[in-house]
Amino acid sequence: QVQLVESGGGLVQTGDSLRLSCAASGRTLSRRSMAWFRQAPGKEREFVAAIRWRDGTTEYADAVRGRFTVSRDIAGNSLYLQMHSLSPEDTAVYYCAAKESMVLLVTTDYDFWGQGTQVTVSS
Repeated sequence: QVQLVESGGGLVQTGDSLRLSCAASGRTLSRRSMAWFRQAPGKEREFVAAIRWRDGTTEYADAVRGRFTVSRDIAGNSLYLQMHSLSPEDTAVYYCAAKESMVLLVTTDYDFWGQGTQVTVSS
């Protein structure tokens, strides 16, 4: 099994920046992709960004492209999401996910999920 633990969420104001972290532990996924998803109240979970662990190739949702950056620390086995120019529309619980696959999935077909971290952006 793989355990994923998110951190870094909080309450910020419009225009602020925030950095989320996801610490991975447990079974090593040698051919993995990892991603960030978010879920706002009353809405379905939606794709935010993904990264191929081996070569750092990334994919972003249109809503965050240019404002958010996904990255990974291979030695630290951690995933990050740097968020800039936050708006109330970014308010959601943000989830880290992992899958033993080289394909950057934008659907929720990931095998392992964290518990989520709340991001609230006030206007």
